[in-house]
Amino acid sequence: MSDTLSAARLDPADREALLDTATPIVIVGHVDHGKSTLIGRLLYDTDNLQDGKVQQIIDSSKKRGLAVEWSFLLDSLQIERDQGVTVDSTRIPFRLGNRQFVIVDAPGHRQFLRNMITGAADAEAAVLVVDANEGAQEQTRRHAMLLRLIGIRHIIVLLNKADLLGFDEQKIRAVEKSVTDLLAQLDLTPSLFVPASARDGDNIASRSERSPWYTGPILTEALAAVPSGNTRAALPFRMPVQDVYRYEDVRYVAGRIERGVIREGDTVEIGTQGSKARVAKVARWHAADNKEAEAGESIALVLEPDVIPARGDMLFLPHQAPEKTARIRAHLFWLRQEPLRVGESFRLRLSTAEHQVTVASIDSVLRLDDLTEQQAQEVGPEGFAHVTLVAGEAIQFDPFSPGTSDGRGVLVDRNQRIVGGAPLLGPADLKDGHAIHPSAGEVDGAQRARSKGHKARVVWLTGLSGAGKSTIARLAEKKLFARGIDAFVLDGDTLRMGLCSDLGFTEADRHENVRRAAEVAKILTQAGQVVIVALISPLVADRALARKIIGEEFDEVFVDTSLATCEQRDSKGLYKAARDGKIENFTGISAPYEAPTKADLHIRADGATAEENADALVTHILSVI
Repeated sequence: MSDTLSAARLDPADREALLDTATPIVIVGHVDHGKSTLIGRLLYDTDNLQDGKVQQIIDSSKKRGLAVEWSFLLDSLQIERDQGVTVDSTRIPFRLGNRQFVIVDAPGHRQFLRNMITGAADAEAAVLVVDANEGAQEQTRRHAMLLRLIGIRHIIVLLNKADLLGFDEQKIRAVEKSVTDLLAQLDLTPSLFVPASARDGDNIASRSERSPWYTGPILTEALAAVPSGNTRAALPFRMPVQDVYRYEDVRYVAGRIERGVIREGDTVEIGTQGSKARVAKVARWHAADNKEAEAGESIALVLEPDVIPARGDMLFLPHQAPEKTARIRAHLFWLRQEPLRVGESFRLRLSTAEHQVTVASIDSVLRLDDLTEQQAQEVGPEGFAHVTLVAGEAIQFDPFSPGTSDGRGVLVDRNQRIVGGAPLLGPADLKDGHAIHPSAGEVDGAQRARSKGHKARVVWLTGLSGAGKSTIARLAEKKLFARGIDAFVLDGDTLRMGLCSDLGFTEADRHENVRRAAEVAKILTQAGQVVIVALISPLVADRALARKIIGEEFDEVFVDTSLATCEQRDSKGLYKAARDGKIENFTGISAPYEAPTKADLHIRADGATAEENADALVTHILSVI
């Protein structure tokens, strides 16, 4: 038996070299359509299992009362066996004849799609596994879209479990047509379809007697036909800097060549610095000297003069510079469970570089049902969209191109979690000629919460004029401050004296008043404050807008005071003037007040003192911060 699969038997440097030169093949498909079974059977039939592995699979299967379960080969984690799913992308060295491959087994169920984005990013081809009995499923459509997003164009469709259809040609051709039609909607054309049974080995490494009508390549023949030429070597030179170190008084600039060729004597430009240097030496580890290197090789360069690039800098030839812009169009696949909204900021990882970027606009969102694009205010979980990203400084990149690593970015949140795949398409045009975009701070909310000892929050008090909102808010502010809570009141009258002094009391002006107040409150939460907003905000739709602007740190508090009590407290004479017709659009008299039906806190103000109501508000705030 070959020991190709055993990473433990390979020196780490040898394994990296093996993976660098191998052809990556990603295997994707809907959960339970048989990806892991296919890989296990493929490795067994082609003699790519190390000694003892087959017996281990047999023993694991018997332990669970199953027939030989080839998928157990890949289930290195107990949770995968017990749940019957694959939870991470697995990279497996695999040999066919004299050719080396890397099989990438990417998860097929929804919660693990982020692993597929990273696992399949450098694949040259894909095997899309479809259950011939079930046909294309939701994840089949989603994975096909991901293959398009990542840029994989050589697609082999394996119609697995064809034995359940008795290898009936007519039924299998019908499934083939439906999958072909689906891929055509995404501008994808499969290289071929292979009817197979991964469990039994039909048309995997040997031709099946149960499908005499099928004369096309079996799976191993199809894999052997995947183009293997290093076409990236013909592209302009790019080497992102991974590290810079000194050894015996020589400075080495280390990195992996993503495209092109570099030779000793060439002049390179260092991205962010703009300085130029000559390549004095091309160095390698544990390899013979060679004065040139090409795409796919991990090398170190000695530069003259002795300049010092930084990690993330891009090296390129001066006459073949990449794009350079602070506004970038990107095709996004969104992974976070909460929707993406305009104004959110992330770290854009692009090869070895990281840049702070903000979502300036959501330009269109793809409907997976009919694969049409539409306008939207947010991108839902696992949604596809076109967005515009902006950075505080110009970013150097090559626009995304299938078959290369160009422009393959991912978005990372403050907790270092990948929340989106973001292939960069090119510079974004300025809208209306204005280059306005927010820049995110380097201190995040979690850091501010640790410093202040509490989380940020917006507590939005709504109620009639005279309900006691401002009085309760000011008392609560004082009580919170005494406890060391950084609280601040945004009062409606105070806002209308300054920021909103240009607004009246029409429905449109009230809407804008709420919007401005919400935007200010959101900024204050970014500073880590607890913001108590005291604003009539009479309409449900306007308060919903405030919640949408502010996000999860929003609580609605209904200060429920009867109209009679409010009129009795009318120290400013506003209610009387409204009833006399001297004030138009007065809430509760000549304009409606839509009371909350599901407030986060309901203060029945008539039945308690202002102090007691403030205590209730403080208790609520302390429970959420």
